[in-house]
Amino acid sequence: MSLDIEKVNVLEKSKLFQDTWAPRILGELNGQHVKVAYFEGEFGWHHHELEDEMFYVISGEINIETRTETFNLKENEFVIIPKGVEHNPNAKKKSLVMLLEPLSTLNTGNTVTQNTVRNPEKI
Repeated sequence: MSLDIEKVNVLEKSKLFQDTWAPRILGELNGQHVKVAYFEGEFGWHHHELEDEMFYVISGEINIETRTETFNLKENEFVIIPKGVEHNPNAKKKSLVMLLEPLSTLNTGNTVTQNTVRNPEKI
């Protein structure tokens, strides 16, 4: 009997694409997607009505702005943005970020913009 288990090298997977704000799915667990995306520039204000969202910086540095504070995240730091909290991710330079979020999460939440990815690619 073969188990459906895959070892994933995040840095190798991140070499398969270069575009920004387009999350790629690396795996699934317990109804959650494990995604990676490159951030650069400003994403735009939005919120997720039903889903919490975790941002973990693998390389680079990002800011997650909320209406009341800004979280500056460097490599190996993360923040969890609770559902319903309006936020605006941004990065001054290209940064690689891992996202953990429910399968139902649309990357632009309650808005539809040029950054909306309805069906992220699995890599």
